[in-house]
Amino acid sequence: MDIEISAFGEILIFLIGGVLFIMGGLVTSWIIRPDRPNEEKLQTYESGEQPLSSAWARFNIRFYIIALLFVLFEVEIVFLFPWATVFGRGELVEQTDGLWGWFALIEMVVFILVLALGLAWAWVRGYLEWPKTEQREEEGYKSPVPKELYDNINNKYSRS
Repeated sequence: MDIEISAFGEILIFLIGGVLFIMGGLVTSWIIRPDRPNEEKLQTYESGEQPLSSAWARFNIRFYIIALLFVLFEVEIVFLFPWATVFGRGELVEQTDGLWGWFALIEMVVFILVLALGLAWAWVRGYLEWPKTEQREEEGYKSPVPKELYDNINNKYSRS
């Protein structure tokens, strides 16, 4: 008796095997792992340091703005790279007697100008400038790291 399995059947067998493999590993680790909680294990771990405050602290809005600007310019690269590879070869431009090349060039220039406008807006609004420690102390913010420590670090690395 010869049984033939279709391509979908093979994929189903691999999926079932993968799920069984993962479930087997999880069940095995659940059975053999030790369960000995203590006070030290239940503490919050923050980069090897004791946490100074609650994790529900407010973050400065500048972090959000910088993250948005980073995503914006990463998306720019995602759109520019395929455009450059397709039109860098020139095959599509030759097939359309240059019309498609001019259209794509103008479209990409408009795209870059819109991004440059966004960058200029962020620059004018001051979103690209980060206040120095001295400026923040003048505004009433007390840094958790003493100013002398910053000075020692700057002196140490400026000599080399």
